[in-house]
Amino acid sequence: MIITPDSADFAALLCDSHRRLTGRDLVDPPQADPAHWLYDTAPFCVLAHDTQADPCFVYANRAAQRCFEYDWNDFVGLPSRLSAEAPNRDERARLLADVSRQGYASGYRGLRIARSGRRFWIEDVTVWNLIGTDGIRHGQAATYRRITPV
Repeated sequence: MIITPDSADFAALLCDSHRRLTGRDLVDPPQADPAHWLYDTAPFCVLAHDTQADPCFVYANRAAQRCFEYDWNDFVGLPSRLSAEAPNRDERARLLADVSRQGYASGYRGLRIARSGRRFWIEDVTVWNLIGTDGIRHGQAATYRRITPV
């Protein structure tokens, strides 16, 4: 699957897997063009990484780009572990391993770092496995609405 900011197929994967695993809609209320809304307008951050041994970001909506201070071209392909400072990566790795086993986790709070070195907390985070209707795992995604400066 080729992922672009306006990829309808990827937006469907995000929304469908979120609903199946969490029981809640990612886009609520429904939008005429969920791909465009998630990328450009959503009032919350959405990120996703692939299934590589060292996962890389494959998606970051505009809210996430502003939060981490990367544009699309710099964000996509960036190893997702770099979103956290080295001392905080073990905690992040444990969360992602739990999500791999359980399907999703919510209520997470973690310390993150922007491109400039600015540190901030992401709070009330939901992370879920991106699993297609065919059962194939495509990676993991996260969403959060609250960011607190350090």
